[in-house]
Amino acid sequence: MKILFDFLPIVLFFGMFKYAEAHTEWAARTGTDWLGFMVSGGVVGMPEAPVLLATVVVILATLAQIAWLVTRGRKIEPMLWISLGLVTLLGGATIYFHSESFIKWKPTVLYWIMGGALLVGQLVFKRNGIQSLMGAQMALPDPVWCKVNYSWMGFFAAMGFINLWVAYNFSTAAWVNFKLFGGLGLMLAFVLAQAVFLNKHVKT
Repeated sequence: MKILFDFLPIVLFFGMFKYAEAHTEWAARTGTDWLGFMVSGGVVGMPEAPVLLATVVVILATLAQIAWLVTRGRKIEPMLWISLGLVTLLGGATIYFHSESFIKWKPTVLYWIMGGALLVGQLVFKRNGIQSLMGAQMALPDPVWCKVNYSWMGFFAAMGFINLWVAYNFSTAAWVNFKLFGGLGLMLAFVLAQAVFLNKHVKT
């Protein structure tokens, strides 16, 4: 259930983009009516309307996630706050400047922040971030934990570059598809590979 909760904003972003892409006149008219005061020039055109409406949806969805957690007294993970800050800042720039380039950078920046946090924790604070998260569920030798930590750093770094490669070499529609299916697929493949690796080293 948690993974569905975490991916909800991405799913809603995808759904709104696809609907608006299939109804561009409606999207442009709705975007102008509801976002005109927020965009440069006051008019949303048909080419950029789908990504602008989808950006508004993902901002609202992330805010709703935090509100839901707050009302139930649950802990809000730091990465969710960072995600909200990034989607608000870069999404706001996307809306104002009529440019999808800003929101396309959001996944990359988030991936690199997560990888950077693991790297700083390992090198500066001598703290293995992945071991802190998973250490209660399994026992592994310290050298193995170190390898796992660095593998996640590498994965996050690679995902950031892959996102930019897709964003700047394919259409916005292709990037939206990759953002949901490609990102989730690569994550699942990496987690499965990690599980196979960990199974060889876990202490019984």
